[in-house]
Amino acid sequence: MKLIQNIDVYAPQHLGKKDVLTINDKIVKIQDAGSISADGFLSEAEMINGEGLILTPGFIDSHVHVLGGGGEGGFANRTPEATMEGLTKFGVTTVVGCLGTDGIGRDMCALVAKTKGLNEQGMTAYCYTGSYQIPVRTLTDSIVKDIMMIQEIIGTGEIAISDHRSSQPTFEEFTRVIADTRLGGVLSGKAGIVNVHLGDSPRCLDLIERVVDETEIPASQILPTHINRNEMLFCKSLEYALKGGAVDFTGNEDIDYWETICDEVRVCNGIKRMLDAGVNPDRMTISSDGQGSLPMYSSDGEFLGMGVGQSSCLLKEVKECVFKTKIPLEIAISTITSNPADILRLKGKGKVEEGYDADLCILDAELQLVEVIAKGNTVYTK
Repeated sequence: MKLIQNIDVYAPQHLGKKDVLTINDKIVKIQDAGSISADGFLSEAEMINGEGLILTPGFIDSHVHVLGGGGEGGFANRTPEATMEGLTKFGVTTVVGCLGTDGIGRDMCALVAKTKGLNEQGMTAYCYTGSYQIPVRTLTDSIVKDIMMIQEIIGTGEIAISDHRSSQPTFEEFTRVIADTRLGGVLSGKAGIVNVHLGDSPRCLDLIERVVDETEIPASQILPTHINRNEMLFCKSLEYALKGGAVDFTGNEDIDYWETICDEVRVCNGIKRMLDAGVNPDRMTISSDGQGSLPMYSSDGEFLGMGVGQSSCLLKEVKECVFKTKIPLEIAISTITSNPADILRLKGKGKVEEGYDADLCILDAELQLVEVIAKGNTVYTK
């Protein structure tokens, strides 16, 4: 049991000062500050003084290469696997794993095994079936069966389009993947989402837009990511979001480099522009592309080195939203909590609410992590 007293709660909506009681892996009581006393059986609860601190849901990183990424520059450029400690120290209590360019050296059997391992270690993990390529390489004999019968699999991805590394799928091939993924979700009560990698081709979201415009499949089945890769893609994604589509920003710890050299749109500026344009704030998420390789070049094309995506960028982007562009914390924090939980249908995740999982982050006034709780257990302390 944990009793967090007199803490400012962002659930992610701002609830003000509250007492929050967790028992085992659930939030069981939220009441006004000072109204839950450590009497009777609660005398054995771990007491946490929340004075001057902020409580939020645990963070959801919805796009992480948990088996490692890279390899596009040869085998020596493969990046390491994610670890539970490497995720939770940045506030991530729920992760969604995916394969990327390499669906050969890393396959679905290994991805599901890694996902199961993270769950056993004490956090929550899901994954997508497939990789960049179409036809999709599945664990069973079909996308539908993977989603129906494998508990951890919630959709398909990341499928690459508008990118020289993609399999250059036709409209019919791309649509069939989304249709099969939707059916798997319908039959299993899961989201059946297709996570779509967007490259820097001028074709941008053309295949996605055609699916939404020309078929019966709703935009809710598709989550395009890397939408802030460059200004052209961002503008197209803004138009798509205004029509009701969900979009995923990719966070970046080295944005000063990428913004200058690669025309990447800084996340806080992109979210502010979308809000100002009238995009529904519930349709925006931020993910890290964690463990993905990030090759860096000088302005004249000289290779400078290889970076690695980190889940640390999630809280960094939230802080920039709040302190640089004055976006309210409840909107900023929803991009890594309630929004991905709702879009991906992650039950019991993304909110500080009675009956929800006891996945919580405690922050100070500067939005620095103080403590991380996953499934009711403290997994990180400052």
